[in-house]
Amino acid sequence: MNVVAEMLLNEPAPLAIWATLTLLTLPALLVLGSPHGVRRPRRALLEVIEAFRERDERHRRRRHEAVQAVRYAEEVRAAAGRAAHAAELWQDRWQQAEQQRAAAWTTLAAAEERLRRTRGAAAFGTPWTPQTPTEYAARERFLHQAVRAAAARGELPTAAVADALAGRAGWDPRLHPVEQELAVHRAAVAHLRARYELTADAEQTAWHDCQLAARTRQSLRAEAAQAEAAAAALRPLLPADQAPARQARRSAVAA
Repeated sequence: MNVVAEMLLNEPAPLAIWATLTLLTLPALLVLGSPHGVRRPRRALLEVIEAFRERDERHRRRRHEAVQAVRYAEEVRAAAGRAAHAAELWQDRWQQAEQQRAAAWTTLAAAEERLRRTRGAAAFGTPWTPQTPTEYAARERFLHQAVRAAAARGELPTAAVADALAGRAGWDPRLHPVEQELAVHRAAVAHLRARYELTADAEQTAWHDCQLAARTRQSLRAEAAQAEAAAAALRPLLPADQAPARQARRSAVAA
C-alpha cells in the first residue's frame, strides 16, 4: 500500500503506464478516474482502500449471517420433525386411553345393571333355610366362589379373594346367598366405578398432552418455514465450500 501511494505522489506517470499494462486494479482505476483522486492521490487511495475494506467486512458479516441462518433452519427443521413424531405418539396414546375409558364405562354399566336386578330380587326377601352347620358351610362356599368369579372377571381386585376367605373387609359368610350376591355386586360396582374414574382421568391427561404436542408441532412447523425462507434468501452468500455440505444435510434431514 505504501509503495503505491509513493508512486502516486512522486511518480504518477510510471504508475499510469504500469496500471494500464497490467489491467489496473479496481482501486487504482477509481483513484485515477476521479478528479479528487488526481489532485490528492494519497487520500483518495486510502479512502478507496477503506471503502473496499468496509465492503469486504460487510460481505464477511453477510456470509456469517447466511451460515447461521442456514444452520438455524436445519436445526428448527429437525426439531419440527421430532415434534411431528412425538405428536403422533401422543395421539396414539390418547386413542388407547380413550379406548380404555370406553371399555371401563361399558363394564361399569353392565355391573350397575346386574346390581339393579339383584336389588330387585332381594326386595322380595330371602327364602327360609335351616340354621345348620351344613347350611353355613354352603353359604361360605357360595361367597368364596362368587368373589373368586368376580375377581377372575376383573370386577373385583384380587385382594378381595383373600379378604373373603378371611371373613374381613365386610365379607360375611353367614349371610344368605341372595344377600351375599348383592354384597358382591355392590363391591364390584364400587371397584369398577373407581377404575373408570382412573381411566377417565388418564384419558383427560392424555388428551391434554396430545393437544400440547399438536400445538408444539404446529408452532415448530411455522418456525421452520420462516427460518427456511430467511435461509433461502441468504443461501447464495454461503461460501462455495460449504454449499454442497449444507445441501447434503438438508437432504438427510428431509429424508
